[in-house]
Amino acid sequence: MYVIRLPDGTLRVPQSVLLNPDEGTDEGRIIAQAYVEIGPGDPDYDRLLGQSLTEAELEEKRRGWRDGDADLLRQFEEWKAGRDDQSR
Repeated sequence: MYVIRLPDGTLRVPQSVLLNPDEGTDEGRIIAQAYVEIGPGDPDYDRLLGQSLTEAELEEKRRGWRDGDADLLRQFEEWKAGRDDQSR
């Protein structure tokens, strides 16, 4: 998860939550990841601002991952086809 910088300067910061109300058991255990929004008045704002991405930058990263996944899948299929040819 990434720190996302919104157009108004607000940051969406990932926050992990682990709640285990019944200590000693897995029953009732909640694990979650969510975003909280912080503004310039927050003590962590300046530190997090430097590592934040705009929503457009984040989408560009995701597009790159998808494109990379397609290339990786193609390479795997080529490798697999070569292995199949060798085993015959």
